[in-house]
Amino acid sequence: MFATMSLERNRILVVCTGNTCRSPMAEKLLVHALGAEEPPLNAMEVVSAGVSACPGEPASEGAVRALAKVGLDLTQHRSRPFDPALADKALIILVMRESHRAYLRENHPELDVPMILFREPMGEPENAEVCDPFGGDFGRYLEARDSIAEAVPALIRHIQSLV
Repeated sequence: MFATMSLERNRILVVCTGNTCRSPMAEKLLVHALGAEEPPLNAMEVVSAGVSACPGEPASEGAVRALAKVGLDLTQHRSRPFDPALADKALIILVMRESHRAYLRENHPELDVPMILFREPMGEPENAEVCDPFGGDFGRYLEARDSIAEAVPALIRHIQSLV
């Protein structure tokens, strides 16, 4: 059954606001973690976008520095606005805040892809959102990175249940 699904739904789409902080960090952290998994998880494509992104912007300095501290390079990232075509091959859409899910549902009702908060699989509804570090000090970027990284194992188990 997955052989067909792997060809049609092999993408994980991560969405935040500007696609310069949270979703790029989440994309890199997920790619890194999925790379250590068995097939078909290690073959999943992970992409990110923002509901209010300006195309072509680099990742914020804080996000670049926060990921560099764990050995991941975000310097080549360029932001992209959400486009429904990104969801065409998506197995799941991961959003950082409830407002992102609401925006996508309201503005793109045609989307036929499960949408969850990034930290939702952890089973802590009161802590399911990832706060935006944009404009904050470096500590806020580290907190956002750690909030994302903490959710990755539960998220991978959730994704595995979908395939």
